[in-house]
Amino acid sequence: MHPCKISPWYQEILMCLFFVSVLINSGSRHETKYPSGISHFLEKLAFSSTAQFGSKDEILLTLEKHGGICDCQASRDTTMYAVSAEAKGLDTVVSLLADVVLKPRLTDEEIEMTRMAVRFELEDMNMRPDPEPLLTEMIHAAAYRDNTVGLDRFCPVENIEKMDRNILHSYLKNYYTPDRMVLAGVGIEHEQLVECARKYLVGVNPVWGSAKSKDIDRSVAQYTGGIIKVEKDMSNVSLGPTPIPELTHIMIGLESCSFLEDDFIPFAVLNMMMGGGGSFSAGGPGKGMFTRLYLNVLNRHHWMYNATSYHHSYEDTGLLCIHASADPKQVREMVEILTKEFVLMSGTVGEVELERAKTQLKSMLMMNLESRPVIFEDVGRQVLATSTRKLPHELCDLIDNVKAGDIKRVVTKMLRNKPAVAALGDLTELPTYEHIQAALSSKDGQLPRVYRFFR
Repeated sequence: MHPCKISPWYQEILMCLFFVSVLINSGSRHETKYPSGISHFLEKLAFSSTAQFGSKDEILLTLEKHGGICDCQASRDTTMYAVSAEAKGLDTVVSLLADVVLKPRLTDEEIEMTRMAVRFELEDMNMRPDPEPLLTEMIHAAAYRDNTVGLDRFCPVENIEKMDRNILHSYLKNYYTPDRMVLAGVGIEHEQLVECARKYLVGVNPVWGSAKSKDIDRSVAQYTGGIIKVEKDMSNVSLGPTPIPELTHIMIGLESCSFLEDDFIPFAVLNMMMGGGGSFSAGGPGKGMFTRLYLNVLNRHHWMYNATSYHHSYEDTGLLCIHASADPKQVREMVEILTKEFVLMSGTVGEVELERAKTQLKSMLMMNLESRPVIFEDVGRQVLATSTRKLPHELCDLIDNVKAGDIKRVVTKMLRNKPAVAALGDLTELPTYEHIQAALSSKDGQLPRVYRFFR
């Protein structure tokens, strides 16, 4: 019996599909000179009517004829328009993608519908039991106050009505330019894709005109550190008959490095060693149970509901964070546990735990690259950022070369920075920002003692 074996018919279906996308060096970090939220708006407007297609339905029906599906995702630094379809539909799909990216109609009706969709998404995000998306926004805003990757990824409520065709066209004119785009594909012959690109993307005049862009924001991320606090009643977020306990959520982060730097690989290993990279997800007995946040935190402090590491990395900066959740009465103790773990990162790294983290990182890398959508996103993002692509075996070699001294070196440098803190929920017991900073600068990670006098 082979539980992981792909059946021949499913394998045949996969081989008949291709994935193609247009990736653009455009995202919320580029909105300094515009109302925040343009990228979020464009994500929701994607695959609406174009010069060639009269409506979204027409686009979906065209894709359906080729077994195709489409999606658009906007992040802080990249916007990706993607389609998966049968191999025989390549010409149609690239033509459709070119039209969607360069010739959207952006009608008043579509913009109004997008306003409604954005409002709904913001309301949904604030009501979700899982606070991770909200905390991620807060920690970036705290770490990069009012600049680049610290700008709102989601459209603020006050900006929803400001969005109109003129503002969108002004932004598109500056950022949707050939030098900021990559066409990536998987499951396609390279020459076929190049031919389609020449046919449908090269020399095409977009609807907003082809004048040279003038207002490109070339700001480099400025790490500031700081704290963002949101007092929120988390006692009523339960869905269904099973109540969710009221929790306070804390995320503490420190600046790491850009994905273009050599230290990016040691930071990726460190993140895996701590308990990041989805190491607590399903995947067999024992997966993630040897990470530090499991052994030192969750295994020893039963009252903590969550402790997970995240590593966000960009072209000019990075952020290593730990997110933890506990009862509001135990927030101070939880914060001290996190600050101790940050300080302990700069101590001794065992050979066994380092090798385990490196093996797990390589395993995650290789398993992810078995998925075609992941491959074309990886290809597109690397080429967009560096004009080249590191192959999996090259990345594995870099991971193998990480030593315990590399981990200690990058952590020591990271701990010199001011922390970024995001706090959500009942914050009565939250230590002051100055105390958190003092704990991270100390030898043992302990918070300064607080003495309370009662009459």
